[in-house]
Amino acid sequence: MLLARHARPDTTTAIDGVLISAVDRSAAPSASMTGTVMALIAQGAKRLALGDQVFEYRDGQYLVASVDLPVTGHFVDVDPRRPALGFGLVLQPAAVAELLLRGAPTETHRGARPPRGIAVSDASDDLLDAVVRLLRLLDRPADIAALAPLYTREILWRLITGEQGATVRQLGLADSSLSHIARAVHWIRDNYREPFRVQEIARRAGMSESAFYRNFQAVTAMSPIQFQKQIRLQEARLLLATSPGDITGVGHAVGYDSPSQFSREYRRQFGAAPSRDAVRLRETASAVL
Repeated sequence: MLLARHARPDTTTAIDGVLISAVDRSAAPSASMTGTVMALIAQGAKRLALGDQVFEYRDGQYLVASVDLPVTGHFVDVDPRRPALGFGLVLQPAAVAELLLRGAPTETHRGARPPRGIAVSDASDDLLDAVVRLLRLLDRPADIAALAPLYTREILWRLITGEQGATVRQLGLADSSLSHIARAVHWIRDNYREPFRVQEIARRAGMSESAFYRNFQAVTAMSPIQFQKQIRLQEARLLLATSPGDITGVGHAVGYDSPSQFSREYRRQFGAAPSRDAVRLRETASAVL
């Protein structure tokens, strides 16, 4: 199978923006950021949790993430004899905007909430066909430069005009509600250590406080403060993998002034106290090595 043959440990491929996943062993759910991406499952299934929402997509289904969101996820139904296989395409707002200028539908309703930041749909035959043709270029490297941009545009077109088109289209609209929320998401990610007032972030996003709060929750499935907490705890877990003996220092580094609050929220997020989870992370890393 194309996906299994070209899979790499870091998921990248010779085609810019194209990712491949091949997982043959079950693993505990792990935290990550989605990026803005279309992810298609060719075999197996994957489950993601965003706030209190859970998304699962299986063979022949795809997920669209229109905002870079903090999620916890893992592949399910994994077996060495039948590994989970997935295709990913990074969604570039500029590429979406170019297609919209060429006549794709751009209808928006004034006052309507933006689409959710994550959505799942069944892949159409046309979308699957375009994905297969793009992947076949991995067997013909000399054709990639000429043909990959064409097949990528076709995939984007199928997404824009498909069931989740409203979500994808807003990526290319500079003044859409989604673009305003995306700016706020990027600011919080870049400044996650610092306390903030929702009113200040709403002003940065160019929205009233009430509209911003309502739209932020619609897109991310959490409040701005909850979103910041997710980022802080994910960063803390990465730091614990390299500094397992400095729990207080790690908590302070990600913005927690209270060690007890850090430990309490970390345990609630990851199911174990920071010190205990650090041991588990080291054991997992050693097993992989």
